[in-house]
Amino acid sequence: MPTQLLFTRFLNHHFAPLADTLLRALHISPVHPSAPISNAFAMELLIFVALLAYFVAVRATLSIEKPAAVQHLAEMTHEFVGSQSEAIIGHGSERFTAYLTVLVMFILIGNLMGLVPGLESPTANAVVPLGFALVTFVYYHYHGIRANGWSYIKQFLGPVWWLYPLMLPIEIISHFARVLSLTVRLYANMFAGDMVTLAFFSLIPIGVPLLFLGLHFGVAIIQAYVFMILATVYLSLATAHDH
Repeated sequence: MPTQLLFTRFLNHHFAPLADTLLRALHISPVHPSAPISNAFAMELLIFVALLAYFVAVRATLSIEKPAAVQHLAEMTHEFVGSQSEAIIGHGSERFTAYLTVLVMFILIGNLMGLVPGLESPTANAVVPLGFALVTFVYYHYHGIRANGWSYIKQFLGPVWWLYPLMLPIEIISHFARVLSLTVRLYANMFAGDMVTLAFFSLIPIGVPLLFLGLHFGVAIIQAYVFMILATVYLSLATAHDH
């Protein structure tokens, strides 16, 4: 039986039969039928609920005369992400701002959850960063095709026709390598940060671990930002018209 956080135990207690049924419908046999919901999924669910409540609060308190604190935060986040995407993508970047905003907020909250007692960072589980990477992979290819039509394939073929057989497999491999790069970068940094913090808390529970908590906080912010920037760069390359 895997170690379960309090919230995970609550979910498994109430929803384990439903989760087992859904998994078996997908021809997946849960390793632990009495606890099919993992800590990582439980933490992601918490983030989803928190973000949903946040966006509902922003929508409910929208005001020109007296904007609430949540509206100020939302405007600052939107402006920051929008300015970054405009600098990289250029004209038309605003249609990607919503996705990039949710992406960076979800990853940032997930990274920081490991600092809260009783919770853990879902991004320290390799499956979660892989999910972000795969969604981003599909998203930028979709918009690449949408922006360029089927001429989008020219991006994979190189500048001259006699290089097509060589460039096509290289480009395909490089695009799949982006998924691996995004996954490993986020997972490795957050997993290492969690392990170092836990190790020093077990050895020296007072004083010194606070330095590593600060380091973890900084790494969490940087990794969320790097993931968003790389996703923006891939969108810029996919939607460019000068292939």
